[in-house]
Amino acid sequence: KLILWKGHCSVHQMFQPVHVDHFRKQYPDGKVIVHPECHEDVVNKADLIGSTEFIIRTVTAAPSGTTWAVGTELNLVNRLKHELGDKKVFFLSSTVCQCATMFRIDAAHLCWAMENLANGHVVNRIVVPEDDKYWAKVALDRMMAIS
Repeated sequence: KLILWKGHCSVHQMFQPVHVDHFRKQYPDGKVIVHPECHEDVVNKADLIGSTEFIIRTVTAAPSGTTWAVGTELNLVNRLKHELGDKKVFFLSSTVCQCATMFRIDAAHLCWAMENLANGHVVNRIVVPEDDKYWAKVALDRMMAIS
């Protein structure tokens, strides 16, 4: 039995069909690429849909001079924009909505965790039951197979 939680990602749910329409009006030859956690109507309007890794690979491999609107987390979009200077890369929405959870992962906290590990102190350990590990791996393998 599989019980699905009615969860969502606030960043991906922020993107709206009007954002796609606005981008297409400004850049008729541009491509829209979004994460599958976006609203279904946004996904249906996009040119390409895929995981974070798919987005990175696709935009990176695109021909020089192409224009992209990316519907995913802002820091990733900014990273692509700076690393891929030969392409125009835009955040799909004009409204910025950062992921509060991902934003907590920064150099200072990573350093703190690594220093604790180096000193033999395990902090914030999460223990996952073996059965959950097994099914999580099955789900991840299936996701990777289609991306």
